[in-house]
Amino acid sequence: MTKIAIIGAGISGLSTAYAIQEQSSRAGLDVQTVVLEKKDRLGGKIHSIQEEGYLCEWGPNGFLDNKPMTLDLCRSLGIDERLLRSDDNARKRFIYSGGMLHRLPENGPAFLKSKLISWPGKLRLACEPLIPARRDGEDETLAGFARRRLGQEALDKLIGPMVAGIFAGDPETMSLKSCFPRIHQLETEYGGLIKAMILLAKQKKAERKAGKAVASAAGPGGILTSFVGGIQELTDATAEVLDAEVRTGAGVGALLPLKEGGFELHLEDGSILGADIVLSAAPAHALAAMSRETLPALTGILEEIPYSPMNVVCFGYAREKIARDLDGFGYLIPKKEGKDILGTLWDSSIFPNRAPAGQVLLRSMMGGATNPAAIDLADSEVKAKVMVNLKEIMGITAEPDFVRIFRHDKAIPQYTAGHGKRLTAIEEVLAGHPGLFLTGNAFFGVGLNDCVNASNQAAGRVVEFLQKGSGEAA
Repeated sequence: MTKIAIIGAGISGLSTAYAIQEQSSRAGLDVQTVVLEKKDRLGGKIHSIQEEGYLCEWGPNGFLDNKPMTLDLCRSLGIDERLLRSDDNARKRFIYSGGMLHRLPENGPAFLKSKLISWPGKLRLACEPLIPARRDGEDETLAGFARRRLGQEALDKLIGPMVAGIFAGDPETMSLKSCFPRIHQLETEYGGLIKAMILLAKQKKAERKAGKAVASAAGPGGILTSFVGGIQELTDATAEVLDAEVRTGAGVGALLPLKEGGFELHLEDGSILGADIVLSAAPAHALAAMSRETLPALTGILEEIPYSPMNVVCFGYAREKIARDLDGFGYLIPKKEGKDILGTLWDSSIFPNRAPAGQVLLRSMMGGATNPAAIDLADSEVKAKVMVNLKEIMGITAEPDFVRIFRHDKAIPQYTAGHGKRLTAIEEVLAGHPGLFLTGNAFFGVGLNDCVNASNQAAGRVVEFLQKGSGEAA
């Protein structure tokens, strides 16, 4: 029997344990898995908190259904009937600029009518097909790409807020290749974004005429999806079906590769756990600390992956205290507007039963790579600053009836320029330590779909490694 230790019980660790369980069973492999979690609860940053009739998401609030990975996991777990798609009004997204909320245009005519981008900015965007493609292979920043192809105004009002909303990141440092590989691919293959859109649309039209099944550009809709009881239902359900030993309060102090093969995990309680295979689903900074004395080359690379801090601020109000309509997803704020928050989600408009009857739930994000000092503010300062921003942007003058502030010192990993080279360097280190594997959102994508996909791939590598060791695979 092969003993496998998985470090970390967030969605990455739990879904990897489940994928190993399923794949090893199909392959006829005899494995014993133990999952180690430092905290006293499972789920990592996925945590749905229900208080006073409000449902607050401590971290992510769902996943998009335009990729199959998480949907497939839900079906496999038998929880797909509890899936909850966001309200259609949630497709309306806004950017705050120039003292007002502008709805993000969804098509050409809407873009021309929108006052978010000035006419000079629109003309600059229209010149995008004339910009030569960059094919030198260098890892361009998101800001460099946007400035070169789309112009400064598009960077400030579109790309910057989008990067803040997804990564809580700074486009001046983030890697285009690693953050948005598809956009990089479109420029490389088609010479530009507008050219790619036109050619791909023609290609799909031709394929439809030929009777071929063609997925839409947004897949099955790209709808934000969660569960009735919050996104934590996913991690809870995954943990429930594991045929593994799951330990909470089991922090790993050191990871030690053994000369004769295998590994020792020195736990923070003083105990030692031996394992034939170790798979880390811990954050990059946590794994760096575990490997500092025993795998310094790995630690050095992992420490080059920064994390942005974040305050998540939930405010509950009686509906009549808010004058404006809340039909939409919420809004993001460009950095140049000089506000204290990155944006606010209208959570009770996105999903039902996120607030008591007659109440609304707003969730504001504060901090990120462009405002890291916000993590050190007192709760009273955080509340006051959010209230000022909501008054300026949404006209809310009332005190919130419900306030919860959640702090993440290291919220989201930042794929800064050179991230791809760091991943290659990590693979080179791992090649010298057979049986050691990594997964998690610090490497190949920060979204839920990305984590589940990476978990499936990591489980496949573990099973392939076991099969090679037993002579079942070349």
